[in-house]
Amino acid sequence: MRVTINLASQPFEDAQRFVRQWTLTLGLAGLLTLVLVVGAMLRLHSWGIEQRRINDLQSQIAQGDREIGQAEAFLNRPENRDTRDKSLILNDLIVRKAFSWTEVFSELERIMPPQLHVVSIRPELTPDNQLALRMVVAGESRERALDLVRRMERSPHFRQPQVVAEARENQPENSGDRVEFDISALYAAEATQAPGTQPPPSGTPAPASRGGF
Repeated sequence: MRVTINLASQPFEDAQRFVRQWTLTLGLAGLLTLVLVVGAMLRLHSWGIEQRRINDLQSQIAQGDREIGQAEAFLNRPENRDTRDKSLILNDLIVRKAFSWTEVFSELERIMPPQLHVVSIRPELTPDNQLALRMVVAGESRERALDLVRRMERSPHFRQPQVVAEARENQPENSGDRVEFDISALYAAEATQAPGTQPPPSGTPAPASRGGF
């Protein structure tokens, strides 16, 4: 009978396997660290470029503000106020002349959803001298008015349409109008429809009153 006796003072360990595992782990960790460092450096470089662009734009804006301030100061001089007032009047007339009732109602007729009609409409000038439309529409449901806003967003004649106010009739009259919306939008004069676009189904608006310039 043969008996095997282990006379070693320490248990057997596979040192080569241990070294290979740790070498692989350290190599992967080093590679990941390198990738993260390179990514951080690229982001830092990109951030530096964007920051320089922002600084350049801010400098241009500041320069423009200074020039505007100098021009306003020049026009506000007593000897130049008459010229300034005349230029403001002429600019106002030019903007108002760009408004076309025919174009507005033609476009509204094209995009107006069924069972919705215009109650009133009026143009007005915004503080930054842009033409805006304020109109009241009425119909059977809220969805019709929201559909009109979406169609106005796609129209080349209107920009930034939004619902300003909403009123609901608890006891609609013979007209059947259940909701009334106050809608505002900027008016784009002499806009043209993009080629190849098809107008959406439309109803016929029946304006009850018109504001005027």
